[in-house]
Amino acid sequence: MTKEQLTAKPLAAERNILRAGKHDAGQNYVLVVHGGAGTMTRDGSTPEKRAQYRTVLVRALEAGHQVLKLGGEAMDAAVAAVAVMEDSPLFNAGKGAVFNIAGKHELEASLMLSKPPAAHPAMPVTRRGTSVTLLTRTRNPSHLVRGLYLTPSLVPHPMLSGETAEIIGAEHLGIQTVDPSYFWTESRWREHRTGLGLPVEPIEPPRAPDTKSESTSDTDSETTQAGSLEGLKFEPMDLIPTGTVGAVVLDVQGCIAAVTSTGGRTNKLVGRVGDTPVMGSGFWAEEWQRKGGFFKRAWDRLSGKPTQGGVGVSGTGDGDYYIRHNAASTVAHRMQYLDESVEEATQHVIDDLFRDGGMGGIIAVDRQGNVTLPLNCDGMYRGVIRADGVPYTAIFSDDVLSQL
Repeated sequence: MTKEQLTAKPLAAERNILRAGKHDAGQNYVLVVHGGAGTMTRDGSTPEKRAQYRTVLVRALEAGHQVLKLGGEAMDAAVAAVAVMEDSPLFNAGKGAVFNIAGKHELEASLMLSKPPAAHPAMPVTRRGTSVTLLTRTRNPSHLVRGLYLTPSLVPHPMLSGETAEIIGAEHLGIQTVDPSYFWTESRWREHRTGLGLPVEPIEPPRAPDTKSESTSDTDSETTQAGSLEGLKFEPMDLIPTGTVGAVVLDVQGCIAAVTSTGGRTNKLVGRVGDTPVMGSGFWAEEWQRKGGFFKRAWDRLSGKPTQGGVGVSGTGDGDYYIRHNAASTVAHRMQYLDESVEEATQHVIDDLFRDGGMGGIIAVDRQGNVTLPLNCDGMYRGVIRADGVPYTAIFSDDVLSQL
């Protein structure tokens, strides 16, 4: 597939779904989701399998819409949508997370808002977001980042990792934790073993222990003995990126929230941190006042441009490239300083990623409710729902958003 085909602009019918229409003040909200990019081919799927993925996308959209139609916060709607995908084994987050090189799971998630949520007016304006990485027991990482964000007195940092984050979540915030065996799925295990050139059989799902014992081995049935890389087939091309899940939401208060969650990339090194928890790389949300001299301000008024700008971004794909490009915040900066639309800015970023070998996609929403979902690979699980409550979803690059 050529670059032109991969980055083709949406058709006219899809544009009507992506562009903000004229709404009453209480109806100008929108939710967009993604479930990963670059992991699927039409030849390798069936109509039944595609329907399964789209059904979960619809459920995620509807869960977030339920929050928004009652006047809820963008943050809560985004978390509700992402949690649905985290609970599904189909997506690389939560239950469906991929394995690292040692046969373990290390999960990541992030949350960022364009401004403090209306229900929490005391939240410092400078507390833009929170992220977590290297989680091994948190069932829904999206719940954890929300809880940490709302407790600046408990966790003043913008990023936290591993055991500390999980202990705070469980003991102080009531965030559910599970035994690591919860995240085991046969399909991810097969991907992990095959990618390392190791035998897949026999399949032995791990059993959750009744009690935690110090004698529990780190090299039992659910673990690949990879303390040393010697002797393993370990080529960069074997590290297949399997995407993330994410949601970007604009609520009726004009707040934009971006929530992203992932298991990382298949057979990543132990301790690898991807773009999902790196603010500015895999996620971003910001608002700003449009600036300029007298003539620019006059032209903006005549052309109907708003005085305030804003955007929320969630990325999916090969996170290492998103880090190198600082992809998510670059979208906002192009809009703010080059006066590009959200569609133009995201397309530029996606094209730059493609040029350097980074495959993936982006979902973004601007302050006016315009949506964009560009990708530079064969497909990205994606969906949009507006105030009318009608969910639209698509999978492959040449798909048009449609109802299931």
